[in-house]
Amino acid sequence: MKTELTIPKTAKKSGAVEKKDERPPWDDYFLEIAGVVAKRSTCLRRHVGAVLVRDRFIISTGYNGAPTGIRHCAEVGCLRALYNVPSGERHELCRGLHAEQNAIIQAALHGVSAKGATLYCTNHPCSICAKMLINAGVIRVVISNDYNDPLSKEMLSEAKIEVIVR
Repeated sequence: MKTELTIPKTAKKSGAVEKKDERPPWDDYFLEIAGVVAKRSTCLRRHVGAVLVRDRFIISTGYNGAPTGIRHCAEVGCLRALYNVPSGERHELCRGLHAEQNAIIQAALHGVSAKGATLYCTNHPCSICAKMLINAGVIRVVISNDYNDPLSKEMLSEAKIEVIVR
């Protein structure tokens, strides 16, 4: 015997049934998750979160901070501040990994390919992260904030990786 599910009229009137158009679009949904991931950041300068998604399924997340088992900048201080390194320059003078790097590494660590994935990130990737995203096979990047790195933008464009600013 087939049973039909009916929604009581009182539920419809009270607003208990959510309208389909009130759900956030997928890009907004995953960007919001990236914002939550950024809250785990241990960087003293900027909190960045990244989420790698394939087929609307989260394959990994990452935030910027020191490698596993290494003291965080909050404990030992910021090398970039110590040497007055401007934002966007000398990325190697930092104890931390970028959120995008951590997302790629976490996927690899757990045996999941990033090929064909979309990266959702709170900031536009730097040129180092752009190179990693290109070689990891990421096909699309969705960001909520820009980052001044013309080389990154040039390389992502040349690699035909779609970049969307939300």
